[in-house]
Amino acid sequence: MTPPPAPPAPPASPLPAAPPLAARPDEDEDDHQLSAADLVELEEARRLREERIGQRPGTLTIPPDALPPRLLLTTYDEEFFHEQEYAGYDELRAFFRQHPDKKHWLDVRGYNDLDLIERLQQDFNIHPLQMEDVLSDYQRAKVEETDDGLFLVSRMTEFTRLFNIEDDQLSIFTGPNYVLTFQDDYDDCLEPVRLRLRTGRSSLRRRPPLYLAYALTDVVLDHYYPTMAAIGDYLETLEERIFQGRSDRRVLARILHVKKDIVRFRRLVYPEREKIAELLRMPDDEVPEEIKVFFKDCYDHAIQALDLAESYRETVSSLIDLYMSDQSNRANEVMKVLTIISSIFIPLSFIVGLYGMNFQREGPNGRVNVLNMPELYSPWGYPILLAFLALIVVFQLVYFYRKGWLTNK
Repeated sequence: MTPPPAPPAPPASPLPAAPPLAARPDEDEDDHQLSAADLVELEEARRLREERIGQRPGTLTIPPDALPPRLLLTTYDEEFFHEQEYAGYDELRAFFRQHPDKKHWLDVRGYNDLDLIERLQQDFNIHPLQMEDVLSDYQRAKVEETDDGLFLVSRMTEFTRLFNIEDDQLSIFTGPNYVLTFQDDYDDCLEPVRLRLRTGRSSLRRRPPLYLAYALTDVVLDHYYPTMAAIGDYLETLEERIFQGRSDRRVLARILHVKKDIVRFRRLVYPEREKIAELLRMPDDEVPEEIKVFFKDCYDHAIQALDLAESYRETVSSLIDLYMSDQSNRANEVMKVLTIISSIFIPLSFIVGLYGMNFQREGPNGRVNVLNMPELYSPWGYPILLAFLALIVVFQLVYFYRKGWLTNK
């Protein structure tokens, strides 16, 4: 049997790059505050959570913003490869059952079809509680045993150009000859795995379906690194802005915003590490030793990502301290200038106030008071006083300069 030609490979999804800070010069201090639309969305999410309270366990609820499902089936072995997106589930199921000796990867993108979800649940023997986890808004990374294999949950991440972390859930079911994945978005980070499957020399084509589940988990973990690299570049940009003396409340708002993202990223990575550790503890009949070797590599990647998250969290704390120190130095510079100005005018004000005491030279009886400011009647009294005041100012400026108070020394 001659295998059908593989469809042309779509372009790989680009890895997220670090967004330059200058990309949004019009950003103001209200950019990170909630808009009216955000408040409505939060209220709707709260209402939906309250509606689910008290529901029977295993009740399937389609999110209101769910996308129409797309069904993509990849069937392969060492000599055979077939990749196609199906418009209907019946045609896909027929092709799946016609090739029981092949390995299959069924990728379901979008949940907005309850009938399809229930049929998949029945055909692949998925427990209602696990399908409920698939359709939920958020599930932490975990692994569970099923009748046919394993159920794994991972979180795909991306640092967007809006300076925040977006994450989507990837649910993976493994079976004797298949891997079934669910995700709520059309875009993902799994294109490298698809490219490897299209390559006939890839080990994915020779190994069991559980190895495909490892490859999907591994590419999700690998995608954490460009996300963290983008955050690191963004933190460096914020640090440069502080060092350049261009820090303001907007910079502080951005620092606090990215701090929340790093804490959120850490909450994503930590369960991923625990999930892989649990996989490594499973018996060999569930996860063979030759597959555990690869999951050990995933475990190392998870630890490295967690270390990066901890490092960046410390960097953010340092940036906050640096911002506060910069603002304190600015306040000190202002106070230094005001203090110098006050020090110059204090003796001048004293002398001017001394001559404003209005002690009269002549009394009511015509008697001359000799000690009452005789210089008031001197024709050179006023110019001499001005020159004396100017001399005081010059003397103070020279003294301040020699002390280094007029410079940044």
